[in-house]
Amino acid sequence: MNILAKVGDERVLDVRFDEHSLIVDLVDGRTISAPLAWYPRLLHGTPDQRAKWEPCGGGYGVHWPELDEDLSTEGLLRGAPAARAV
Repeated sequence: MNILAKVGDERVLDVRFDEHSLIVDLVDGRTISAPLAWYPRLLHGTPDQRAKWEPCGGGYGVHWPELDEDLSTEGLLRGAPAARAV
């Protein structure tokens, strides 16, 4: 028996924030929400800095130039917080 799984389109459509969360909408209709506290650069950035994002990695990532932060949809889907500084 063959099982065919529909592969979703994990490219970023939109990025937004609420008081406690990073929210990323994907092209395939899914929405990823993660605690803002997981991403200190975003947490400590201003709302204006957070609003200035751009897609990267062929659309499979998000880059905030003013905050020097990059996140991938793969990492967000895995629930991976930002790496801690050593």
